[in-house]
Amino acid sequence: MLAGGIAGGYFIDSVLFPGIHSNIYFHIACFLVGLFILFLVMKISKNTGRTLAKYGRRGELKRMETNVLVKKGAYKYMRHPMHLGLFLFPVAIACLVASPSFILIISPAEVAFMLLMIKLVEEPEAISKFGNLYLEYKKETPWFCFKRRCLKELFKSVSYKK
Repeated sequence: MLAGGIAGGYFIDSVLFPGIHSNIYFHIACFLVGLFILFLVMKISKNTGRTLAKYGRRGELKRMETNVLVKKGAYKYMRHPMHLGLFLFPVAIACLVASPSFILIISPAEVAFMLLMIKLVEEPEAISKFGNLYLEYKKETPWFCFKRRCLKELFKSVSYKK
């Protein structure tokens, strides 16, 4: 999706924003913003991944699998904190390549696609895996939370040692 986004973004840029790619100031500003967003993506992914690894596994499991519903850390406030970080990834790439069309059109479409996949694939899988426990969690916990305490939890370092 990202490679197509870059190619599509540059094509649309040539029509909607002719000459934008010769503006060095735009490129520098976008690149710096992209690096910052990429840092946020990495921090959120690291912390939420460690939270899952620390609290979501009981017994021997394959890497990246869980068998315990996690309701600690950022998962206490939102059901999909890792995805919140991953939603920023296409925006970071779009900024790094300095494509206004990718930033404004394509990356929001990719985020919408990811939301659809969460709704149609991930949520039903969680319900089948955890049953009523997940249904209760779903009732009391929103998909995402943008309150200060929630966002603060996303960036709190989580240590995990096996």
